[in-house]
Amino acid sequence: MSTDRQAEAATADAEDPAGSQADPDGPETDPADAADPDGAQPADEAGTADTADPDGAQPEAHAADADGLGGGPGAEPTVSGRGGVGESPAGPTPEASTTDAGDSAGAQDGPEAEPATGEGAEPATGEGAEHAAGGGLSEAQAELAAQKIERERIAGRKAEREGPVEAGAKLSGKAADLLAAVRAVESGAKPSAAYFDDAPAAPRKAAPAPPAPRPAAPAPAAAPAAPSADAVDGVRAVLARGGAPESLAGPVAAALGDGAAQELSENPWRLLAVPAVRPTQADGFARALLGAGAGPGDERRTAVLVGWLLAQAGLKGHTALEAAVLEKALAQYGVPDPAEALEQSIAEASVLVFHEPLGPPVEEGEEQPVRILVGLEGAAMAEESLADGLARLAGTFGGPADWEQAAAAAPDRSSAELIRAVAGHGLVTHTGGEAARAEPLALAAAARELGLRVCVAAHAPGGADSVTVAELLSGQEGPGRDADGQFALDLLVVLDAPQLDVESAAALVEGVADGARLVLSGDPAVLGSAGAGRVFADVLAARTCPQLVSRTPDPGPVGELVSGVGIGELNQVDAPGKEVVIVPVQDAGEAVHRAVQLVAESVPRAFGIPADSVQVITPGHGGSAGTRALNAALKERLNPGPGRFGGFDPGDRVVHVPSPGRALPARVVSADAEGLHLDRAGVRIVVPKDLVESQVRHGWAITAHQAVGARWPAVVVVLPGDAAQALSRDWVYTAFGRAERHLSVVHGVDQALPRAVAEVLPKPRTTRLTGLLKALAAAGEQPEQ
Repeated sequence: MSTDRQAEAATADAEDPAGSQADPDGPETDPADAADPDGAQPADEAGTADTADPDGAQPEAHAADADGLGGGPGAEPTVSGRGGVGESPAGPTPEASTTDAGDSAGAQDGPEAEPATGEGAEPATGEGAEHAAGGGLSEAQAELAAQKIERERIAGRKAEREGPVEAGAKLSGKAADLLAAVRAVESGAKPSAAYFDDAPAAPRKAAPAPPAPRPAAPAPAAAPAAPSADAVDGVRAVLARGGAPESLAGPVAAALGDGAAQELSENPWRLLAVPAVRPTQADGFARALLGAGAGPGDERRTAVLVGWLLAQAGLKGHTALEAAVLEKALAQYGVPDPAEALEQSIAEASVLVFHEPLGPPVEEGEEQPVRILVGLEGAAMAEESLADGLARLAGTFGGPADWEQAAAAAPDRSSAELIRAVAGHGLVTHTGGEAARAEPLALAAAARELGLRVCVAAHAPGGADSVTVAELLSGQEGPGRDADGQFALDLLVVLDAPQLDVESAAALVEGVADGARLVLSGDPAVLGSAGAGRVFADVLAARTCPQLVSRTPDPGPVGELVSGVGIGELNQVDAPGKEVVIVPVQDAGEAVHRAVQLVAESVPRAFGIPADSVQVITPGHGGSAGTRALNAALKERLNPGPGRFGGFDPGDRVVHVPSPGRALPARVVSADAEGLHLDRAGVRIVVPKDLVESQVRHGWAITAHQAVGARWPAVVVVLPGDAAQALSRDWVYTAFGRAERHLSVVHGVDQALPRAVAEVLPKPRTTRLTGLLKALAAAGEQPEQ
């Protein structure tokens, strides 16, 4: 929400390297701080344990030992992290979220639908896991295939760049040893002096992108090839020899390819390529295959662990980890020499290393303090490509245009300022609350009046004049692409910019042609992206382009309440029309009862808002007052039925999750042999029956991550007592801010709510984008020699 005080707070957060972007896992117990995963399991998003939830991080097979994967109680190490930047995902327990983070971290704001395996179901270590390896083409597969085209173009451009520049910073101690060990694979250049997020980078001119056709709508040829029957049979035999569940054969073959059986025989720890498998289980499998030779220091084991830990970090939103954090996590998994294991992985180029200066530049002859970051190639390439692309748009802009007449005709001062800024710059950021969304829309309307080709892209569907970012990237909607594979437009306005992860942002920016304009607009205080990175916060922190802060406050008591939350204050607001109502409850059962009563009776009667326009939001999926329990009670009241279509009936309100991070509201129409038929904003879609469990869930009650980018006339936020640990300032801000006219808070967390608003900040993410942008900007300002 937008007030002057909050604008100042947002600016301060943007300058903070930790940033204001939320870890989609919210206040979930970080792997670095987690208890023994073989002991008591954390609650499922503030509810009962349910690690199979696809709304959460990648499922972890905590109970897989019972299915034959070894480890046993106490086998998983306990980690107590220091809570620093980049540390959280490095520990050994990326368990299912205790918050609605789930909705994200599948790199995830992950899918917002879970496999219908039932309350407390085990993760996909059984037959359900095989669905991921085969099955019919889905919208998600088509979308991912279209994005793959963009990533390949990015990779092609990166491959044609100039070679790395020799690093100029002087190192000592462990940093020098690590740097020397990886000189052949290091790509750092002498960086500009800057703080935490600054990264060594030099301006590099991208080679012309090869022509690429416009990504087509879903096509069967784009679907990932299913593993061959021979490959699955070969893997099944290896799994049987190691005492692992044969149901993992499909997922393993899909992850490792046709040579999976041989690869798994030679390195049993490659079993960790399946998201549901944990290191303790892979250790048990390796011991069964290799015997006493499967020790904790086995080079095969340590190499896989390094990659696995970085992948888990990505699920938490990080694009890299500090080397010390990674070494600590390796030690927690019993690796005898973590530093040597990390150096070996870097030397083999399985991971990349970066060094960043800390503090201001030092005098000649002095040693520059640095931090060593380690990351996987995919995230590193996307982050560098994104930085290059943003710098390209800022640098290739043709010059100011005369839009003064359009600015003078703008509906308000903030819109006029935005129009003037975009007239003179190729890259502009815009921050503000829900009411401020009208300003970039006014800009788009003015640009169209000037004859420009304009596209507005948002995170969630629903805007009359906008498309979703996912649909734009997949080619399903939007302006299409020219012969060079770039969008045929002059101005791209991106709403909900905090929801951009580095990969989607890189693909998006790559599609914007030289000389075109890009506007990134959003509210920095909402929950962050589902995937890795903190793109919007990093761009704000870099301060390398004009930043417009809206002066438009969100109206009414709801706007006043949410604006206070944004600056850490839970204020009592005057609501004469009962725009904000607090409903105290004693237990979860009462919370469910009151929520149903509010949706079905109280809100429709008092405000004339139909029940279908009332949205329930709660921190988690599990528990006695999570989305499952609430949806069951709401269905019984609003659309009772036997659930004859896999638990669904015609008329059921659902959310469809075609890909991680997207929760699309829909209504069940019917079902047949083809699948479940849904109506999504007037568009009929069919979800194949083998994907219904993982992509569709009831939608009367959802989590805050699923709700980001959308608003409803009335919202009921349910806070049962067991949700106290799931609350954070950005979660409360996001949940409360989804209400347009009325907000009811079913309140059972006592003082945990004001404490969360005042003290529980978003979890920091370790990223490199801010430093890359600063370095490119500094280099661009230097005169050519």
